[in-house]
Amino acid sequence: MSAGERANRSRRNPRRRPARADGDKPKLRTVRETSAGGLVVDGLDGPPSQRCAALIGRTDRRGRLLWSLPKGHIEQGETAEQTAMREVAEETGIRGDVLASLGSIDYWFVTEGRRVHKTVHHYLLRFLGGELSDEDVEVTEVAWVPLSELSSKLAYADERKLAAIASQLIEGMSNPDPETPVGRE
Repeated sequence: MSAGERANRSRRNPRRRPARADGDKPKLRTVRETSAGGLVVDGLDGPPSQRCAALIGRTDRRGRLLWSLPKGHIEQGETAEQTAMREVAEETGIRGDVLASLGSIDYWFVTEGRRVHKTVHHYLLRFLGGELSDEDVEVTEVAWVPLSELSSKLAYADERKLAAIASQLIEGMSNPDPETPVGRE
């Protein structure tokens, strides 16, 4: 290989795909999707060591089990809060009631010839009843996980941040500020 060939080779991006023969790049249609889900917690009225959250595990393309928060598409006529409660129930078997917003996550991915910009609204939910069930076809496993273990169990950094926000909210509910009059913020 000549010096010129080595210089040209070193400037190439090995991850870049070669141009198509006709010189046109394929156009991907961009779509927006909105979903909602949440962190349903049991034991909110008990000691912190007894608090746990229902998580779902999904197997990725590499065969790894990745733990995350249940979530899904907002159906027509549904609010984000209603979707969060429905999706938690569908994916975990657990019924919950929304207590507070944890925030939103948005990300991009490509699938089936489309670029998708997805926004997911997350909520903190109080456990109302039900039993863990992984009957949803999208879910491999479900588990109650102690809140103290969420940061090491959740696969995605954005969801770990939401779990930290949930912990702060729960702590605030457990130890209300005595200086704040009831019914005021």
